Order: sequence, then structure tokens, then C-alpha cells
Amino acid sequence: MDKKLPNKPCPQCGAPPVVKFRPFCSARCKQVDLGKWFNEAYVIPGEETIPANDEDTN
Repeated sequence: MDKKLPNKPCPQCGAPPVVKFRPFCSARCKQVDLGKWFNEAYVIPGEETIPANDEDTN
């Protein structure tokens, strides 16, 4: 069974993807994407919650 995967460009630079780093073209683009998640450049929308330990103390 030969499954053909979609050949979408690298989401960081637009170059053709490499199987080893799929969907990215290189380890560098993969790390750049991870860094954006760590720096909160990407967010998943949702309702903001207030942590239980962040209550006002009077």
C-alpha cells in the first residue's frame, strides 16, 4: 500500500517539506515554530479563566 501524503509547503518558509521534519523543511523551521508557541505568538482561542489561587484577599 503506497499512501501519498499531501505535499504542502513548509508553514515557516514555504519550501518543500522534508519527510524527516514534516510538515517543515528543516530542523531550523521546526525550532522556529516551537519558539513561537513558547513566546505565545500562537494562541488557541477560548474563554479566559481565573486560577483558583488568584482570589482577592481583603
